[in-house]
Amino acid sequence: MVTGNITKDAMYDAVAPDDFESMLELDRYGNRTTAFDKIISATHDHFWDPLDKKYIDFDEPFDMNAQALMPEDFFVPMQTNYVRENLDPAQRVRFMNELVRWNLSAILHGEQGALNLSASLCHVLKDQGAQEYAANQAREEARHVTAFAKYIKARWGTPLPCGDTLKNLMVEIIHAPEVYKKIIGMQMLIEGLAMGAFATFYQNTTDPLGRKLFQLVMTDEAFHHKFGKIWADRTVPKLTPEEHAVVEDWAAHCFQNLLFNLVNPHQQRLVYEQFGLDPQKVMDELAEIATDEMRRQEMKEATNIFRVLVKTLLNAGIISERTRPFYAMYVDMEELKAEGDRMVGDDIAEDGIAYLQAINFRNRAVQPVLLAAE
Repeated sequence: MVTGNITKDAMYDAVAPDDFESMLELDRYGNRTTAFDKIISATHDHFWDPLDKKYIDFDEPFDMNAQALMPEDFFVPMQTNYVRENLDPAQRVRFMNELVRWNLSAILHGEQGALNLSASLCHVLKDQGAQEYAANQAREEARHVTAFAKYIKARWGTPLPCGDTLKNLMVEIIHAPEVYKKIIGMQMLIEGLAMGAFATFYQNTTDPLGRKLFQLVMTDEAFHHKFGKIWADRTVPKLTPEEHAVVEDWAAHCFQNLLFNLVNPHQQRLVYEQFGLDPQKVMDELAEIATDEMRRQEMKEATNIFRVLVKTLLNAGIISERTRPFYAMYVDMEELKAEGDRMVGDDIAEDGIAYLQAINFRNRAVQPVLLAAE
């Protein structure tokens, strides 16, 4: 039976969260991986402060009653006759914006989870370089929490509660003693989910303030994704068949849970009840139209959040021939493989970094930052 951290590289060696004594071992201070140095150094290039208006101004106005934040075809419930027939045009705008509020609240909660996850890695990673990276990510996730909290306050006043699916997954990975669960769960799955969501909102939102926020956050998240990629490159090829089965089964379990439950109308009951809508009636009608083929067509979009997750796992070597048929029900695996390592949002993040460099190094010549830094 496979148990424990499944550590294959010394830089991911971990101790128990309460084992501070191990951090004081003298030999530890002489060992530091350089694998994350470029990512850590690049922090200066993509620094931004959500409290400083030279980066982003949360006072920019937007008429929430007159215009939807996203196009109607973004919202799956709007495909149902039940919703369309029970809401007048003004209610539709408000309903769609409330669904965006739910989505961005989920992102806010996800950023809080990423902050706590990064902080928890600081307590267990023994390598100084890995620990410094985790501390650096915790700092960046903290500003994301601030930024999304300010955006939600500016547009709605308050966030909505975290849905059970996302909450339960985050609780599981944050408290998990196994480092591989933390890295796959947060650095790959939830960060991958976020990158797909940010790219979708960036490309489609009608709110210039939101568009700027998504790009700024992506300048950080693109690097966070690299931490998981480095783990995969150093770990997955060295796994035994039994260990690989444990890792890929857990990843598939998380993916399936997110795919079928993350945007379930019952998770969004608070939104539906505001408009006198029954989420079960929406579920019943969606069950008639949301076939596997429909999901497959939706996942052909490069920014589809679940497509991004599958590509992340495939590029990491976590999907084997054993689990490939499960993902192939929804995604063209050969098409994903042919796309290479380039991830959705990389171009958006690089443009954002150039914008930040112009602010942060106004009087200095700077070299372009490559997101592939490892």
